[in-house]
Order: sequence, then C-alpha cells, then structure tokens
Amino acid sequence: MADGIVLTEATYYILLALCKQQHGYGIMQTVEALSGGRVRLRAGTLYGALTNLTEKGWIRLMPVEDGSRKKEYLITQTGVAVLKSEINRLKELAANGEKILEECSK
Repeated sequence: MADGIVLTEATYYILLALCKQQHGYGIMQTVEALSGGRVRLRAGTLYGALTNLTEKGWIRLMPVEDGSRKKEYLITQTGVAVLKSEINRLKELAANGEKILEECSK
C-alpha cells in the first residue's frame, strides 16, 4: 500500500506524534522532543502539512467541541501503514549501510 512513498523527516515525526490525539502546539513540541531538537516546525509549515496529510487520509481532524477553536488530529490506519512502511525502509537503509561499512573496514 505504502510502497514507494518516502517521507520527509518532518512528516515522519508528525505522523509519530499523532499516534496520540494532539493539537498543533502539542505536535510541534512532540516533534522537537522526538527529534532531539533537530526538527523544529513553524506554524505555517505544520498547518500546511496537517492539511496535506488530512487530504491524503493519513490523519484525521477530530470533532471540535462547540465554541472551541482548538483543532486536534489523530493518525488513521492508512497513516499507520505509511509509517510502518517508512520504518521498514529506514531499517533496510541502515542495515545496508552497516553491512557495506563493515566490509569497507576490513
């Protein structure tokens, strides 16, 4: 299903962050924490990504309480499948790199 999809680092971390229902600021904090401070999302980048991921069906906007402006998002099963595929791709990259470097060091 997710074969051939390569995620950006920001998208990867956003999907990970949304394994738990969160609002935008929470996503930004989680992404920064997960990446050790390497990935810092700006509001415009984040909300553009959230719109894109929602359109793809990888995340969904949760129902909003009456009178609340706070939008919360959660990963979908399709998003989980994409994330699992990306993790497998990254494992393969790391394994191939380690194998070649080991051979290179002999």
